[in-house]
Amino acid sequence: MWRAFARTAKTLFDCGPPPPPGLQLLTLNQQVLRHSIGSRFCKKYLSAPAPSTFSTASYNMSSEKPKVVFVLGGPGAGKGTQCSKIVDRFQFTHLSAGDLLREERSREGSEFGTLIEDYIRNGKIVPVEVTCSLLENAMKASGKSKFLIDGFPRNQDNLDGWNRQMSDKVDMQFVLFFDCGEDVCVQRCLGRGQSGSGRSDDNMESLKKRISTYNNDSLPIIKFFEGAGQVKKIDASPEADAVFGDVERVFVASGF
Repeated sequence: MWRAFARTAKTLFDCGPPPPPGLQLLTLNQQVLRHSIGSRFCKKYLSAPAPSTFSTASYNMSSEKPKVVFVLGGPGAGKGTQCSKIVDRFQFTHLSAGDLLREERSREGSEFGTLIEDYIRNGKIVPVEVTCSLLENAMKASGKSKFLIDGFPRNQDNLDGWNRQMSDKVDMQFVLFFDCGEDVCVQRCLGRGQSGSGRSDDNMESLKKRISTYNNDSLPIIKFFEGAGQVKKIDASPEADAVFGDVERVFVASGF
């Protein structure tokens, strides 16, 4: 497995140019549908118009590659809370892979809504073609140049998909890893659900699946980046303001 990680590291920022937007859009739709809902549904879905979220419209962006910080940690580690503080202090744009997927799931007319709901409810990782396209479109639409990408990449497939579609378009700075004990994370998620978060996965059944997915799929990615010297590790167990004191020092030391 680690040989695959090494090969990914070697090519992560050395991709060729992407295919023309229209061709890429069709390929992504075909890959996601065939991979996730079976070939017998492909004809029906591929004959329908492409969803507006996957628009190929161009946006005005700086010629300088946007700077990206990956934000990783277990469910309930406080990634969203800390990202909000980073946005206020350092003027980054926060893109949550999970939030983008939930918005697409709820969007009226989305062809991928049911698919995304099934993956999220069962604690599984949504096909990377969907997630990368949502992230890329959100970056283009913002017109900004500094991004926190929260909750991504979460497994080897995510990393490979990012390599294929996005690595040549951005300047990845580092991985911000919020390390937090499982008990604390579970308490936070359950408390969030009881407070009316509206998230279908803030319950014990989904949490068990999400934690299992994190331990099996996401931790190896974090350890890989850590071995490459690209991880800034934060103890996320204390209360939010204390955690942000450590986060702030990391960003100042990194030139932000």
